[in-house]
Amino acid sequence: MASKLTQSNKAGWLMAFPGIALIAAFIIVPFFLAFAFSLTNQRLASPNPTEYVGFDNYRDLLGLAIFTLEPERGENGQVLRDDEGAIEYPRLRTFTRNNPDYPQLDGKREWFSWQSGENRTVVLASDVVFMRAVVNTFFFVIFVAPVQAGIALGLALLINQKLRGINVFRTIYFMPVVVSIVVVSLLWKFIYSPGDGLLNNILGWLSFGLFEPRDWLGSTSTALPSIIAMSIWQGVGFHMVIWLAGLQTISPTLYEAAEIEGSNKWQTFRYVTWPGLRNTAVLILIVITMQAFALYAQINVMTRGGPLDSTQVFVFQAVVRGYERQDISGGSAISVILFLIVLAISLIQRYLTREKN
Repeated sequence: MASKLTQSNKAGWLMAFPGIALIAAFIIVPFFLAFAFSLTNQRLASPNPTEYVGFDNYRDLLGLAIFTLEPERGENGQVLRDDEGAIEYPRLRTFTRNNPDYPQLDGKREWFSWQSGENRTVVLASDVVFMRAVVNTFFFVIFVAPVQAGIALGLALLINQKLRGINVFRTIYFMPVVVSIVVVSLLWKFIYSPGDGLLNNILGWLSFGLFEPRDWLGSTSTALPSIIAMSIWQGVGFHMVIWLAGLQTISPTLYEAAEIEGSNKWQTFRYVTWPGLRNTAVLILIVITMQAFALYAQINVMTRGGPLDSTQVFVFQAVVRGYERQDISGGSAISVILFLIVLAISLIQRYLTREKN
């Protein structure tokens, strides 16, 4: 018995070895190398030797400070105002550039600010572009994850029926997934084109010419929402298939029992369908979250992070720093931060969606 078990284990390990080797070569080892590089000043091509700098790269990325600017005052103590009546403040540069009285502000730039009475509170960041990338990425994830999962579930419920020609609709909904994301991004870039773009023409036709054409990817207010809409459309078919697989594992006898009990459609979904999809929902939320944090191709093809850094995201920042700027250490630090964030969110999602006794 022991001999057979040992032989079975050997066969299993031999079959698993190619997969384990690939995971180790392309995921585990690169992660540890990225962490090691993030603690140095490694450049892609530099005549200077690599030096250990500790957590300086992380401080350069995540450094924040809050500073309050008090208004300028005249000789009598009155608040000075400009010609338009706005309160005048001292220049922020006098505090953030080589000021020995405020060493914690040295090199930082204004990220955003707000008015508090007469004072102006300013949030400064060591790397404003990276902070914008963090906010944009979280905005993308928070919006895409529930919307894409919800639409995919709705489509799965629609096509999980024994109707004539239903396979045609399944194919149509899944087609965007098998098309290269680069091709999809180029296609939607033409759709969003200013002037005579397809979207502008459709909206103009629906509004009988009242809609004014917009530059969807050239405006800071619409660039990221436009990419979000395209990303939801492109990925919804993949998650629809996962939902559909989960739906088909639910026993038909449960629906028959619900029908006998007189349950309506909402009650059947709430007490039969949704509990049966618990594990599928956990999988989909984790997959969507990881895919959303890995947003890159759409940004690279459609906006290159613009306009005015309004579409900067984690992975795009890592690639730009690591290869275009040849800052391997900075790009590695971003990659490590991204890994830790995704890991933490995945664990939180798993904990919140666990089965409770």
